[in-house]
Amino acid sequence: MTARLLIVGPQGSGKGTQGVRIAEAFGIPAISTGDIFRANIQQGTDLGVKVKAIIDAGDLVSDDVTSELVRDRLAQDDAAQGFLLDGYPRNVAQVGHLDEFLAGRGEALDIVIELDVPREESIARIAQRAAEQGRDDDNEEAIARRLDIYERETAPILDVFRERDIVVPVDGVGSLDEITERIVAALEARGIERVAV
Repeated sequence: MTARLLIVGPQGSGKGTQGVRIAEAFGIPAISTGDIFRANIQQGTDLGVKVKAIIDAGDLVSDDVTSELVRDRLAQDDAAQGFLLDGYPRNVAQVGHLDEFLAGRGEALDIVIELDVPREESIARIAQRAAEQGRDDDNEEAIARRLDIYERETAPILDVFRERDIVVPVDGVGSLDEITERIVAALEARGIERVAV
């Protein structure tokens, strides 16, 4: 049994938190491009310096750099039986990169979890996170810009995956536990089995 999952939702939808919870429930690694980028920034790598400048400007890291990092991570042993992607692919071009990489291994995504959260709720959550974590990339202007980019570039990938009939929409408003339970139930309904604890 494999579980190759993607979680999609606007910034502030809780996809990072839910992604980790779902990955644990199904015994697969959560692979977040944001975490990969932040680790490089914290370590002060050449890539980290470049990525920090891009993110601070409110822009997104290039498809090629992002795809290379994700391919490298997916090639690690712990992702052989499945994974949960968060933040990648974020546009239609990256869907092509991922399809090509997975097809080369005789694989494909099983399910795309769509976290449905209203824009106002996303903004409120990001503002709260910024205050709690002191993240200077979460100012009001950058938040609005990232949400616009999501709606213009990332939301269209859902249409690609809907054509494959692998999108599972989940209401992303409620307590953490309620949302996790909704996602788990939706995955189990599609035949993805939880790991026995």
